[in-house]
Amino acid sequence: MANLYSYSSTNKKKTWFLMTGFFVLIIALGLIFSRALEMPGILLFAVLISVFMSFFSYWHSDKMVLLISGAKLVDKENGKELYRLVENLCITAGLPLPKIYIIEDPAPNAFATGRGPKHAAIAVTSGILGKLEKNELEGVIAHELSHIGNRDILISTIATILLGVVVLLADMFWRISFFGTRQNNNNQKDGRATIIITILAIVFALLAPLFAQLLQLAISRKREFAADADGALLTRYPEGLASALEKISAYNETSVRKASRATAHMYIASPFSHHNHKKASWFNRMWQTHPPVDERIARLRNLS
Repeated sequence: MANLYSYSSTNKKKTWFLMTGFFVLIIALGLIFSRALEMPGILLFAVLISVFMSFFSYWHSDKMVLLISGAKLVDKENGKELYRLVENLCITAGLPLPKIYIIEDPAPNAFATGRGPKHAAIAVTSGILGKLEKNELEGVIAHELSHIGNRDILISTIATILLGVVVLLADMFWRISFFGTRQNNNNQKDGRATIIITILAIVFALLAPLFAQLLQLAISRKREFAADADGALLTRYPEGLASALEKISAYNETSVRKASRATAHMYIASPFSHHNHKKASWFNRMWQTHPPVDERIARLRNLS
């Protein structure tokens, strides 16, 4: 029978499998585009730019997200109850205390960011503080601490960067194809091979960005399931998080004002109104940053 440990372990394995798929996709794109355009340097460029951009985001993505979200730092004096709650859960989880931020927004939501447990932050909206009971808020914070402990933010950020690299490579292919120059090849056999490779490159250029975005969204959804299970394990009370998700999904008055498509995957539930409580078709679910709330709640209550 599935339990907290099997849910978490299975989703972590699937996440790393998907991340591997991202890197394989980039290498395949670089190889096919370099052959089609007769520019061997494209493969090296694809690998180097993905590594460089991932390294840059590792150091600076958390600061950018907090700034964009309008989060304000709180301490033990001006956020005593929240501070104590986070502190107690960190002691239980064996994690360093992250920086704590509040976003002045009536929509209930929360997210974690940072490159690792020693450089992490948790941000909650003022709406979630006013709408949740203590055990529900504990479930939400435990969920976010699980993201920190599992380094999910780093994985999600790298996935976003790799998506950008795939789109960049596809755009580069189209630009060079239309405006660049290529050496003429008079060998008939080589000419046929070039045509085949060029056709493959066109197909990849059309489909790769779509496939990469689906990979990114799949990674985000898997991390939510794992954080739900780990958060429930931390509090020993899955019902707290399940009840919190019910209240968050039931709120449909406004979206989180400063949320965007670039940051939506970081929140505990979609920050956009009407996204959490509607039942979507399987096709629409593929394009959502979060798994269906009903499914998350059902899993948590099954663990209870």
